Amino acid sequence: MKITIAKSSGYCFGVRDAVNLAYDAAEKHGEVYMLGDIVHNENVVKDLEEAGAKVVDKLDDIPKDKPVLLRAHGTIQDTWKNAKKKNLNIIDATCPLVHEIHREVKMLEDEGRKIVIIGDHGHDEVMAIADQVKNPTIISTKEEVSLLKRTRKIGVVSQSTQMIENVQEIINALMVRIVDIRFINTICFPTKRNHEQIKDLAKTSDLMIIIGSFTSANSKRLTELAKQRNENTFQVTCASDLKIEWFENIKSVGISAGASTPDYLIKGVENRINEIKETLN
Repeated sequence: MKITIAKSSGYCFGVRDAVNLAYDAAEKHGEVYMLGDIVHNENVVKDLEEAGAKVVDKLDDIPKDKPVLLRAHGTIQDTWKNAKKKNLNIIDATCPLVHEIHREVKMLEDEGRKIVIIGDHGHDEVMAIADQVKNPTIISTKEEVSLLKRTRKIGVVSQSTQMIENVQEIINALMVRIVDIRFINTICFPTKRNHEQIKDLAKTSDLMIIIGSFTSANSKRLTELAKQRNENTFQVTCASDLKIEWFENIKSVGISAGASTPDYLIKGVENRINEIKETLN
């Protein structure tokens, strides 16, 4: 049984940097506090909790002598302002590419455009992008385009981990309704690269395994992309989710993982598949 792991599997640089910052801050200060989970992976959150990186619901829950870490997804402006008012030690772990989206969306608004954000409703990153401008419209599917009020000029950005196919469908639908569209492609390069690799791997593998939390939109998108090309696709959170029967009569296995999946979980899945391989031989 041949096992192939996609080169871009797992942590993107933004997530890796944020997690490392949390570990470093916890070691330096004894504890560091975050408003919500640093990434959408329960294993990472548990590991960080044990290291001293704590999750709280509000700034008032943070001791005055401890730092607050603002997460990779981005943070709404009121949180920044309130943290500064409280004189908290702010550690900014926002992905640089998310900061870039914030700059781009403000620039589009300055051009006098109605802002449209292509992304998942309620997602932390999307909420932070939306908070940068006045009255944006969030669209997650092409069907929602019909809900957009008629306007002449719009500026469009997307959540960094969106599938290019979904973005293209929405842009095509917008073109039917809107005269003046300026679209900035803010899908991040690690996402584009990971999506392209998984499309190829799904076509050439008998079985696809996607590693990632079911709370991670990024991981679920990878699973969707793989499943579109290979029905024999399964998403797991860790090695213990694997089932031996999936691997019967399988000659090639492709593995990929979401951007919030740490290296040790990917290695654990690979090791478990090798054990199953020995069992089936």
